[in-house]
Amino acid sequence: MEIRTLRYFMAIAREENMTRAAALLHVSQSTLSKQMQMLEEELGKKLFQRHSFSISLTEEGMLLRKRAADVLLLTDKISTEFASLNDITGGNIYFGCAETYQIRYLANYIKEFKVNYPNFHYHITSGDTEQVEEKLNAGILDFALIVEAPDYDNYNVLELPEGDIWGLVMPGDCPLATKENIAFEDLIGLPLFCSGQGWRFDLPQWCGKGIEQLNLEGSFRLHYNASVFVKEGLGYLLTYDKLCNTSPETGLVFRPLSPLLETKIYIIWKKGQILTPIANRFIEGLQERFC
Repeated sequence: MEIRTLRYFMAIAREENMTRAAALLHVSQSTLSKQMQMLEEELGKKLFQRHSFSISLTEEGMLLRKRAADVLLLTDKISTEFASLNDITGGNIYFGCAETYQIRYLANYIKEFKVNYPNFHYHITSGDTEQVEEKLNAGILDFALIVEAPDYDNYNVLELPEGDIWGLVMPGDCPLATKENIAFEDLIGLPLFCSGQGWRFDLPQWCGKGIEQLNLEGSFRLHYNASVFVKEGLGYLLTYDKLCNTSPETGLVFRPLSPLLETKIYIIWKKGQILTPIANRFIEGLQERFC
């Protein structure tokens, strides 16, 4: 299976049309069609559903799209790494970041780093800890910023100075909004929204087996989406402080949990990983600042 063939496949998947994909790739439609036929034969699976004026992916095609995207990202990353080996003023670094307000530490350092290394470029992939660790282990990312206790056996770990504080986001006119803090008993009987990761790992640290008494109405990976559901009166969001906009015009408020629940934030990278010169300079600077 050639990289070029995967790029052809991804173009068709994006365009959902063989003619448009061929034009973008500057190849003939017959060449493109033959390449896809050979790919299907190689994999032994049908990848496309062909309609009158469009093409859609089969389940096997959707699986290949996910895998091909990772392969092409890694291929491009390798090319840029080798191209920048002799460039002491720049290069590319790939980060995977979970949602956290403490990403501000990373953003602040990147701002300063670019002053000294003007040809430095960074690429940010967002996701929960499981998603970014998967890409880190596959070599697609150089570093991951996670909100879960790391595996110290497999990763180098840098802990950021501050963690995230858990609390409840709710309409400002609801009875709970009059309280300064939210206790476990306040949550019983409420329709709650939370990330799957937070519900499985963080909340049990706070209330133990009491989590079984709480009602998870729905889980969200994007806190903004969850806040829209809160505005519509569908439930209450358990999340970190400052991830959702709770300014007065939103009609939402945040109240911290009591007792305090704080999640530590870490930057990790694989042990034994060979970093590019710019990535080495970057992490060395971060270690000097936070260690």
